[in-house]
Amino acid sequence: MRTPVTEILLAGPRGFCAGVERAIDIVELALEVCPPPVYVRREIVHNRLVVETLRQKGAIFVDELDEVPDGGTVVFSAHGISPAVRDEARRRGLRVIDATCPLVTKVHLEAIRYAREGYTIVLIGHEDHDEVIGTLGEAPERIVVIDSAAAAARLEVSDPDKVAYLTQTTLSVDDTRDVIDALRRRFPSIVGPSRDDICYATQNRQTAVKRLTDEVDLVLVIGAANSSNANRLVEVAKTAGRGAHLINDVRDIRPEWLAGAGRVGITAGASTPEVLVTQAVAALRREGVAVREVHVVEEDVRFGLPPELAQMARERSLTLPERPAMRRSI
Repeated sequence: MRTPVTEILLAGPRGFCAGVERAIDIVELALEVCPPPVYVRREIVHNRLVVETLRQKGAIFVDELDEVPDGGTVVFSAHGISPAVRDEARRRGLRVIDATCPLVTKVHLEAIRYAREGYTIVLIGHEDHDEVIGTLGEAPERIVVIDSAAAAARLEVSDPDKVAYLTQTTLSVDDTRDVIDALRRRFPSIVGPSRDDICYATQNRQTAVKRLTDEVDLVLVIGAANSSNANRLVEVAKTAGRGAHLINDVRDIRPEWLAGAGRVGITAGASTPEVLVTQAVAALRREGVAVREVHVVEEDVRFGLPPELAQMARERSLTLPERPAMRRSI
């Protein structure tokens, strides 16, 4: 690919977060210690390459539990599930391994607590996203989903003095702040979580993109179209006044985007393997083109594995393999 690119800047951090690492590890370890077949409900994370790679290793992806035979083994995705899905699995005797990201589980627990205390819960997020669907299922009669400051300004609730808010973990930090500010103006006594629900990795990747936009003409975000956090990275770059495009892989790059873009920034959503970044750099790079990392923070977060995975290994007199080192590719 012939381009006028003179420098490529890589955002850091980018790509896999701890929750995605954990979810992939869970599926791979389940394939090692559980009798086949191992089913996975929905995409384990929102990335085509990750899903296809795990499928090739033996995982069977399904949309709903009715595709899993009674007594089968099923992994729940990193985005979380509603209590109704969990109850169905229990009724049908399915062996469940829960790969829900612990940060998503935190939001579920907050929803349960606020519902028990009689609050109307305003969930800031996208109503068709798997994470929001799962959280909404914890207390559907008490939760209302909104996605903008305008929606917050016109929201009506039964008791304006008894309102709480929660957020989808993968939203834009800036946009979420605007919605929360609008909610506080509308409901002065509104309460929220003691710590921000926005995932640390989402925040870090958005901060890295903001830093990147100070130095580049164009930002390419590698991630799936249904990845909320990847889409938010595009929005962050555009808000900063830079051209930005979401691409699934290098094949989506259009030559016209590169016209006049001397410096190109590249980042990747939290579900994107580093191999896709490597391929994009290779396609754009030519002799004399420098590649530089723009790093804002180091990440060392690790989440433990679900106990049911170790239990399944013990039942078969197997030792749970060591988890792979933090990966940048798959």
